[in-house]
Amino acid sequence: MRAADKKGMSLRRREAATGLAFAALPLCGFLAFYVIPFIISITMTFTSGYGGQFVGLQNYSQVIGSVAFQRAVWNTTRFIAVGVPSIMVVSLGLALLLQQGLKGTAFFRSVYILPLVLAVASVIQVFQIVFEQNGILNAMLTSMGFDPVNFLHSGHAFGVLVTLYVWKNAGYNIILFLAGLSAIPDTYYDAAKVDGAGEWRRLRSITLPLLMPTFLFVFIISIINAFKAFREAFVLGGAYPDESIYMLQHYMNNNFQNLNYPRLSVAALLTFIVIFVLVFLLFHFRNKAGD
Repeated sequence: MRAADKKGMSLRRREAATGLAFAALPLCGFLAFYVIPFIISITMTFTSGYGGQFVGLQNYSQVIGSVAFQRAVWNTTRFIAVGVPSIMVVSLGLALLLQQGLKGTAFFRSVYILPLVLAVASVIQVFQIVFEQNGILNAMLTSMGFDPVNFLHSGHAFGVLVTLYVWKNAGYNIILFLAGLSAIPDTYYDAAKVDGAGEWRRLRSITLPLLMPTFLFVFIISIINAFKAFREAFVLGGAYPDESIYMLQHYMNNNFQNLNYPRLSVAALLTFIVIFVLVFLLFHFRNKAGD
């Protein structure tokens, strides 16, 4: 019996050693490329540069008081406040229509998935062809007697960016909503029909409450994707776009190009804290809704 126990312990030790060996390389990479740079970035926010003198909260006061940073915060907040509700309404509405199995549903399913498989650069190039000064939309406006509009280098660029964000990311949200809708038992709807409940009553009393965990998850994903809209804004307007689409990532990217790493680190840390707190609260509410 003792020999069997020793053999079992030896086997478990070998399995543990094998598991550690497989996990060692990814763990080292995670420490080297994420944890250690993150710690260095935090310490850099209190110094005048890499290996520089300690300056306390001076970098924080300079960043928070910067007009460019304030503009970037306002634009990012405004983009989330406009873009996220827009994509939630559009994706949920389209998911509800697709759930009805109307004519042409199969064709539309392939259409809304298309932006997910296209490269970001290709999608933005299409938008540039449509919205640039000599683009398709301005050609239509001039043919009707209107003056051309500078969509990409004026305040209209914000609307173009929101439209691009919704079109690019709505397909993924629709897939998630369809999965949530398919998980709702049909017996609930059948019972509601027997009781005389109309479509609006069934939507308000059955669909939306049971879809709330999925709704909160899609809401979180939409916010994260809104923070990632810098790619689209950068390709549309460059490093210094119209001030209406100058985002937090623009501010950080410009400080990186200017080798101002302390300010870059401060802006990145503040952004991380805001996203972390926001996602934590949303997941907390999602778990409560799931319970």
